[in-house]
Amino acid sequence: MNKIRVLLADDHAIIRDGIRQILEDSEDFLVAGEAANGIEVMQHIRAATCDLLVLDISMPGRNGIDLIRHVHDEKHDLPILILSMHQEEQYAVRALHAGASGYVTKESDSELLLAAMRRVAGGGVFVSEKVAEIMARGLHPISEVFPHTLLSDREFQVFEMLAQGLGLTEIANEFSLSVKTISTHKSRILQKMNFNNMADLIRYAITHKLVEQDDMA
Repeated sequence: MNKIRVLLADDHAIIRDGIRQILEDSEDFLVAGEAANGIEVMQHIRAATCDLLVLDISMPGRNGIDLIRHVHDEKHDLPILILSMHQEEQYAVRALHAGASGYVTKESDSELLLAAMRRVAGGGVFVSEKVAEIMARGLHPISEVFPHTLLSDREFQVFEMLAQGLGLTEIANEFSLSVKTISTHKSRILQKMNFNNMADLIRYAITHKLVEQDDMA
């Protein structure tokens, strides 16, 4: 039987070790490589053959949604399963629109993870019933609960970097944009999310686990 070759991408070695053990105990998977950041992900998919990318959406370097798009553009036929600490309603729809084929939280048990991997590797899509209903109706009612879902992809990228403590100049350099443009994004973010200042933004990001405190400058 041909095994499904998996690239594991997570910046925490203990998570990769745990997933590798689960796959080694399964008859139909083979760990083809591991990556700890976005750069390593791109290096692996260019240099080696794999049938499935299991990707943590929050890794050092390139923004998670942006990385999904980059992988999808580079290897359009490579299925991507997101394995994240973030709850589905916070990121799943955005990740699927970017090119992922499935989304599983790290709270899931091993059987669910394996089922999701098999489904996605086989060309299917794996999401919870809640996310499927949201996508089927073409609505985004969760925006009423989570204001960050109102942001465009670029605004969300800027939001994450602001929450990590990066300054306007640093963010502008990252995207090769002017400081004025990033400042405009910042103003729109604060307005859309009804925040008075950066303290509100950072507090929101921490409360909703959209940024890890270890990542904050």
